[in-house]
Amino acid sequence: MELPLLPTTVVGSYPQPDWLIDRTALTAQAPPRVRLETLWRVPKPFLEEAQDDATVLAIRAMERAGIDIVSDGEMRRESYSNRFATALEGVDIDNPGQVSSRTGRLQSVPRVVGPIHRRHAVERRDVVFLRRNTDRPIKITLPGPFTMAQQALDEHYRDEEALAMAYADAVNAEAKDLKAAGADVIQLDEPYMQAMPEKARRFAVKAINRALAGVAGPTAVHLCFGYAYIVKGKPAGYSFLAELAEVAADQISIEAAQPRLDLGILRDLAPKTVLVGVLDLADISVESAETVAERIRSALRFAPPERIVPAPDCGMKYLPRATAFGKLKALAEGVAIVRRELG
Repeated sequence: MELPLLPTTVVGSYPQPDWLIDRTALTAQAPPRVRLETLWRVPKPFLEEAQDDATVLAIRAMERAGIDIVSDGEMRRESYSNRFATALEGVDIDNPGQVSSRTGRLQSVPRVVGPIHRRHAVERRDVVFLRRNTDRPIKITLPGPFTMAQQALDEHYRDEEALAMAYADAVNAEAKDLKAAGADVIQLDEPYMQAMPEKARRFAVKAINRALAGVAGPTAVHLCFGYAYIVKGKPAGYSFLAELAEVAADQISIEAAQPRLDLGILRDLAPKTVLVGVLDLADISVESAETVAERIRSALRFAPPERIVPAPDCGMKYLPRATAFGKLKALAEGVAIVRRELG
């Protein structure tokens, strides 16, 4: 990829249009782990075409805002993880189990009833469509193996590490297909490492490295405290982060704006490239370009510009579309200020 200094990107999701998904129902519950087809407003025979149209709108919004590395906005997903996780062999999604979510609430999840295998490429068409509709570098996201293992009821392996490794093999096969289809960046979403740091220390890095084995770079791992619309009071530091200096991914994606993160942690992540969250998604107002620029300057006190990729804190799925666009435009404008300062 040919990129400018301080390239801008998104973490993954962009708000879906109201005509595509029932946003009231979406925000009334936790992100679904099993399929929740009642969220879609468009009848099934026309749904794929509608999702394609929404994807083009999301791509154009990112381009108009000035984002350098764009995604498909995850327009085809009910949540960041369930599109992939429920497409695998070995899981029963018709008779779900229940486990505690990262917020401590019981939630319906796939039951693992047999060996986890990938039946077919799940997101390959998403990448092909994205590649066909933009000339900018593109990224695609996948749920990470550690997080998927925590979002399932295991009645087959009865061993969390073995389950995570099985998921890692499925992710690895998918990631290689997505790279072959034209993805420039593949990002694994692993929020449960922050929620369950002791388990993460035992086998999360091992599982991620297995998932990324043989996958041509660049690759990224995203670690967050949870969607801003769910989690309001966030700690000023990660319980699991410095450990990712040992992960096979080239990039680590963190949120920093909403939690007012101590960015000294960037020293511990060297020599990784870090996607630094400079858009506070809990704040419905749009940041000024100067606010974004100051957040970037704060990161540059601890890492050189070659290691910094400014981004939103997390996925933008739950924001109003106008707010999301305004924030991305402020991101691009704030980066432009800092680029001029750097010469």
